[in-house]
Amino acid sequence: MSDPFHAAAARLIVVKVGSTLLVDGESGLLRRVWLQSLCDDIAALGQDGNSIIVVSSGAIALGRRALKLKSGPLKLEESQAAAAVGQVRLAAAYAESFAARSIVAAQVLLTLGDTEERRRYLNARATLKTLLGLAAIAVINENDTVATAEIRYGDNDRLAARVASMMQADMLILLSDVDGLYSADPSRDAAAEHIASVAAITPAIEAMAGDSVSGFGRGGMASKIAAARIATAAGCEVLIAKGGENAIQAMRSGARYTRFPASTTPAAARKRWIAGVLKPAGALIIDAGAARALADGKSLLPAGIRQIDGRFDRGDAVLVKDSQGREIARGIAAYGAADAERIAGKRTAEIEAILGYRGRDEMIHRDDLALTLAVP
Repeated sequence: MSDPFHAAAARLIVVKVGSTLLVDGESGLLRRVWLQSLCDDIAALGQDGNSIIVVSSGAIALGRRALKLKSGPLKLEESQAAAAVGQVRLAAAYAESFAARSIVAAQVLLTLGDTEERRRYLNARATLKTLLGLAAIAVINENDTVATAEIRYGDNDRLAARVASMMQADMLILLSDVDGLYSADPSRDAAAEHIASVAAITPAIEAMAGDSVSGFGRGGMASKIAAARIATAAGCEVLIAKGGENAIQAMRSGARYTRFPASTTPAAARKRWIAGVLKPAGALIIDAGAARALADGKSLLPAGIRQIDGRFDRGDAVLVKDSQGREIARGIAAYGAADAERIAGKRTAEIEAILGYRGRDEMIHRDDLALTLAVP
């Protein structure tokens, strides 16, 4: 099997690690040798030019041992207490392992609202983008300490898929205790066949995944298939692979995995979401020069704005209209209407003096803008 990383030309890769891989099931202790091998793999990817985000479980598993909690299902408040204790240990282990490889690690804890509510989504996305730009590895976990049953992702497979979608990742690697999807449970059926590639997630594919949950984790193959559905629709290729030591290097050397190809590109998926899903809360009227710049693939700067219509907040979708009132684009505003009115027609260098803070250079960044009409 060819190296998937070169074949996909993956710019940004999200790697998801489950509790059963990271924490020994009998002792409840961190599997440090395994973690070091993972960090070796990630360091190698970085040297090859890939940017990496890690989504890691393990906090509750580590915390329950430290607190001497009983085996079996925990009450919600016990899980939250275990997460609080275990997250400290988990973050320290990642920081130490990455530091030994001259990599800075960052801890990011997310709740469901951070990827579902636009303003919180934008803040989380901006933080992760900044960390990537500074060559730091973000280690993300669900914020189990504060998340209630009603506001949970439910498992970190889905969290990883949401992060991959939010960050327009090219690839999501879900490390598991098996080397991908089989036609039946391979631990029960010796005739089960490995599925190398899944072109579309059909009811038959979902039936193959079953509903099993193993070890410390809340996820199973079914949750990984659900995650693959989310990520591939957002333009992200998904690989499910066995999470042994140096698992990623093994994949690069020909180890088996199941591949779910993306149904579109990350950029195209985001543009489609902006153009057709978000409900505009206002409008920006721009001059001819700004309209031509948008047609050339550039961002919308405050200098090109002539009028603000409607009341909208930062992170809201807005229409972009030309001087004749024709809609030519839709985008996500980097400023609310009140601030936009103050900087409309002004140069980027004047923004800080006008608003009293250093905001974005663009009113709408080109990544957050979708053209809806050709500009003459």
